[in-house]
Amino acid sequence: MKIAMWSGPRNLSTALMYAFAARGDCAVWDEPFYAAYLRETGIAHPMHDQIIAAHEDDPERVAAGCVGEIPQEQSLFYQKHMTLHMIPEFDRGFMRDLTNVFLIRHPARVVASYAKKREGLTLADIGFVQQAELFDQVAGWMGEAPLVIDSADIRADPRAALTQLCEALGILFTENMLHWPAGPKPFDGVWAPHWYGTVHRSTGFEEPEGALPQLSADYQAIVDQALPYYEKLAAFRM
Repeated sequence: MKIAMWSGPRNLSTALMYAFAARGDCAVWDEPFYAAYLRETGIAHPMHDQIIAAHEDDPERVAAGCVGEIPQEQSLFYQKHMTLHMIPEFDRGFMRDLTNVFLIRHPARVVASYAKKREGLTLADIGFVQQAELFDQVAGWMGEAPLVIDSADIRADPRAALTQLCEALGILFTENMLHWPAGPKPFDGVWAPHWYGTVHRSTGFEEPEGALPQLSADYQAIVDQALPYYEKLAAFRM
């Protein structure tokens, strides 16, 4: 099985990738289209040049890798995708051959976390609009809503949330998914030193989050724009 997990940044996406990697039967791929996205758009991201130099930047080759043979002779292939990377210039046909799942997080938490790592964020940077668009496209192909999981539910009860996710995917849950070794992982993208500090210090999912963060007026305006897209997908969460 090839699982494509679609989220914006700062959505618990790396921790969930680590959980699947810890299973022992699952190969993982960290943000396959990141370099192609940067090459095509020219957007200034931290470590821009290093990312393009270190990773495949041809979107057709990346897509072929997503649907090709599963690496390392594993039975599962988990792909951590950023919704903002799937720009209109890239052919999305490959997604038809994947099991597409959507990981969501309240935009206030996303904005508060993202702003600590990169200044001048915009609505497009956090992927909510793109996520809703991809959700609709996949739903159109399937004739029903694809799976949606909320990061808040994972943090509230990781075992229950991941058990439910695995059941929906038709795979067995394993306790190994709840823990991983601290530190960088060999499958991390080259961008990990900038973005993954917190998850590198972790050995499992963090405790549930408290109240929503207080934000500046500018950041709150972005949250207000993103909220309808989040709520649309949240209506379908497991």
